[in-house]
Amino acid sequence: MPGRVTVLAMRTGLIAVAAVVLGASLVPGPPARAETRVDLELVLAIDASASVDPGEFSLQVGGVASAIRDRDVLDAIASGPIGRIAIAAIVWADASLPKHAGDWHVIEGPSDAETFARHIEAFPRLISGGTGLGSGIAEAMRLMERNGISGVRRVVDVSGDGIETPPRENVLLLADARGMALGRGITVNGLAILNDVPDLDDYYRDEVIVGAHAFVMVARDYDDFAEAFRRKLLREIEERPPVSRRERGDPPDETVYLRPRGPAREPILVGRTGDSIDRPE
Repeated sequence: MPGRVTVLAMRTGLIAVAAVVLGASLVPGPPARAETRVDLELVLAIDASASVDPGEFSLQVGGVASAIRDRDVLDAIASGPIGRIAIAAIVWADASLPKHAGDWHVIEGPSDAETFARHIEAFPRLISGGTGLGSGIAEAMRLMERNGISGVRRVVDVSGDGIETPPRENVLLLADARGMALGRGITVNGLAILNDVPDLDDYYRDEVIVGAHAFVMVARDYDDFAEAFRRKLLREIEERPPVSRRERGDPPDETVYLRPRGPAREPILVGRTGDSIDRPE
């Protein structure tokens, strides 16, 4: 009898424990945190490769900070259906090196814009080396995963002054990154800085940009960067349609792009052969 009593007690104890565990599993946990809805989820991919000297890097981050404080940009953000965007920055260089990424910022007013502007002005440059465009774009897209943000549109905005460096090892290249973007419904736009490679805009148009309404903006040199980036940011926030309105649809990576013209460096819109070309307002 004592042995039987002991066995029954053990069984009773196990049943009680199981009941407690089952009961705990049925108690509702905290509700899942809702994702923040925004009109645009934007990652700025900034070139820090060896061709970019410290002064040129400063002009890039300073141009970004200036653009996000711009009244026209703030008005464009406020005019969206939701009235806010989310933005993060990543600094890229050699494909074999880790990228340096900052935090996400939701911007819906001047105070948010100022916080991000100060964040980007203090952004350190921790890497250099080759021009790993593909790996930089891929890492920018990864920032959009599980970030607690849901954007109506998702865009990677990559700026740089050179073509992709031939790989020395097995690294992710531009073609792979563009395929990732198409598969995820992400648009990649480009800002080509022409100080080292005069026809870099053609390379960006043919080999870098991809996705709905993708385009290239051009800065003649780093002194032009701030204004070129401001115009580019406005176009991305407002999602301005391509200049050409053909009846047949073009592939998404064959849209119009912008190129500066003349001493005043006022951009004109330039399309592929057969496109109609209009001056911006």
